[in-house]
Amino acid sequence: MSRGLKTTIAILAALVVVGLITLPSLRQAIKRVQGNPRTEQEARREVMQVPISTPTDVQVQAQMFWLSASSPTALEATPVQLPLSADPVERSKQLLIALIVKAPAPGRRTLAADATLLAFYIQPDGTAIADFSDELSSGTPSGILSEQLAVDSITQTLGANVPGIRQLKILIHGQEADTLAGHVDLTGLFPIPQPAPANPPAALAPEASPSTPGAARTASDSGKPAPAAAASPAPATQPQH
Repeated sequence: MSRGLKTTIAILAALVVVGLITLPSLRQAIKRVQGNPRTEQEARREVMQVPISTPTDVQVQAQMFWLSASSPTALEATPVQLPLSADPVERSKQLLIALIVKAPAPGRRTLAADATLLAFYIQPDGTAIADFSDELSSGTPSGILSEQLAVDSITQTLGANVPGIRQLKILIHGQEADTLAGHVDLTGLFPIPQPAPANPPAALAPEASPSTPGAARTASDSGKPAPAAAASPAPATQPQH
């Protein structure tokens, strides 16, 4: 074997050894390159989901609607201390982000954990527009009940904590979607439930006037309405005179 051939073989052998040594690192580098889009998406999501802080934030006991701990087919109001803004748009963003990231347990979650609130607006007529990332749709279990509970958790949380919103439009990545995950229609508007006004204590005042004390109590005790004429003793005393 000539000296030149030996040299060539030695060089090739050295290259094979170097290749075997660097192959694992090369594979890891390829995986990192392939994983970059997902990593960037996760980084963007983390930035988007950072709790929003405004100068008007005040600690409030918000009513958040997640799945009931005793019945996973119903929602349950859960009080949570949150710093909420006086501005209704920022306040709504804070609430919806909390609805995603602050679920008390995985089994009580109504919205996909990797969903992101991309934007939120309130129009002058009280119509709110909430734009979520694709994960809201892809991460919601397909089914009428699960999809309806997801939407209801959004509308009830907004209705309990943000006055002035009348109805809600849900967008997916800036676009109108036909359904959330195959069943609940997203092409329309969802009404926002308004808190029922508390009954004022003065509501019983018309039944108990100063001239007929105890009239309301008597009607309640007997179970029958007290007629106005019966409240005056005059017809019973005049014939005796």
